This record gives sequence, structure tokens and C-alpha cells, in this order.
Amino acid sequence: MTNFDPVAFKNSTRNQWDNVAGHWNAWGPLLDRWLGPATETLLDMCGVQSGSTVLHIAGGSGQDALQSARRVGSDGFVLSTDFSENLTRLANDQFERAGLTQARATVMDGENLKTGDQRFDAVISRVGLIFFPDQKSSMKSQISALHKGGSVGALVYATPQECRFFSDPVGIIRKHANLPAPAPGLPGPFSLGAPGVIEDLFEAAGLGDIQTQKIEAPVVLETAQECLRFEQESFGALHQMLGGLDDEAKQAAWEEVEIALEAFETDTGFIGPCTMIAASGVKT
Repeated sequence: MTNFDPVAFKNSTRNQWDNVAGHWNAWGPLLDRWLGPATETLLDMCGVQSGSTVLHIAGGSGQDALQSARRVGSDGFVLSTDFSENLTRLANDQFERAGLTQARATVMDGENLKTGDQRFDAVISRVGLIFFPDQKSSMKSQISALHKGGSVGALVYATPQECRFFSDPVGIIRKHANLPAPAPGLPGPFSLGAPGVIEDLFEAAGLGDIQTQKIEAPVVLETAQECLRFEQESFGALHQMLGGLDDEAKQAAWEEVEIALEAFETDTGFIGPCTMIAASGVKT
């Protein structure tokens, strides 16, 4: 914990997402198949409906906000925020192409939301809260942006054992780069996945009516090689972890990742194990 620099971490993470924004957006159809159904469950849990106002944090290039915008209709409003300018620009392009005038995107830090006097019926994060260095501050900021009776909702990875499409590659890359696993309390893909952790975070923030639901969300592609390409192109953190290695060592790591992913190939294609947790809580 003492060697962790949250400012440097956030700057590095922002740069990663700026660099991979175009690739992440290009994988939009996969993101919709993979995380779309779980997102619908989370929106149900948070009561998002026609006329709702919804704030998305760490909204990326807008895929989850598009789902909200279609739900709320022309009588509602959706604001998608992200600290990456490139992702935010892509989100606005998506909203415009879809003709969804009730949605817009703006650059904003999910740990320090600046929404002025505007209040929302729901604040949603999809695979974003897990990477915030100060999750408690983010929760406080999210709750401040809500109407009384509004809901905070988060979609997060479950445990590494339940999300091996990602945890196996991360473990291999950590081994090759000689990096330790993140200490408890530090941001990371599985920081809120252990039993009771996200419930405790929501309870400590003062939310009521806390609900969680586990959702099977396998990553379904044609081959393991296609999943490798998805992770190489879209998960900038993996490249950051390999940053200290030369090209030959990096290639060796990726080759081992591909072999590990091949374990999830079936007669009908690649099915990467992944379980998500949908969590919601109400501002009382």
C-alpha cells in the first residue's frame, strides 16, 4: 500500500484507455453480447425506465449508456462520463449515429463527479468502479449525484476462479513480468469480487436495500486466438504490466496466454468463463 501512487495510477490508466479507445469501441458487438444481458439486469435492479435520468461513470465509448438511453426514451436523459477524452468522443459519436438526442457524454472523473445541481435517478458503473483507487470517495460522489430514493448500480467481476478468461492471462503476465498480485484494498479487476466485499462497500457508503446478483457472462468467440486479440487490443493494463520486458519476452508471455486460453475451446467455439456481480443500493 505504501508504494502505491494513486495519481500516477490514474494518469497511467487514462493513457492506456486513450491509446486503446478505438479498439475497445470496435469490439462493441462483442461487448454487447458479453455484458449487455448483465447490464439489462443491473438496470432492472436500479429501476431504470421510461423517463429516468441516468448517470454512467467510467462509461467508456458508451455501450452501456446506449442501453440506458433506449430504456429512458425521449422523456429521459442519460449522461455518460469517462476520464478518457478519446472514449468520450467515441461515445458522443455513437449517440449521434443512433439518433439518441437524450444521451450525451462528457469527460469527468468518476471519483469526483461534477454535476452541479443536476440529480439523477440512477448512477451506473459497468466494470469501472473496480479500477478506482479511492472507491469510497467515488461512492460518496455517486450518492451525492442522486435524488433521494435513487439507486447506485455496479457491475463487477466475481472472483478470479470464476473469470478465468481474464484471470489466467493476468496470472501468466504477472509471472513473466515478475509482478506480485495487487495487495488487498488496491484497485484491480477482482477488487470487489470476493464474497461480501461490494456489499460492505455499499453499506459503508450508507446505501439501503442493497441487492446483489451473480450473472454468468461467458466470453463467446470463434477461437482462443480471437480472444487473445481482444485482450491484446483492448486491455491496456496488460501491456503496461509487460512494459519492462523486451520484445522477445513479451512474445513468450503472449504465447503462453494463448495456450492457456485454448483450454476454453469447445466443439462450438471459444467459451471463456466469466461471472459478473450486479450490485445495487438505494439512497435513503
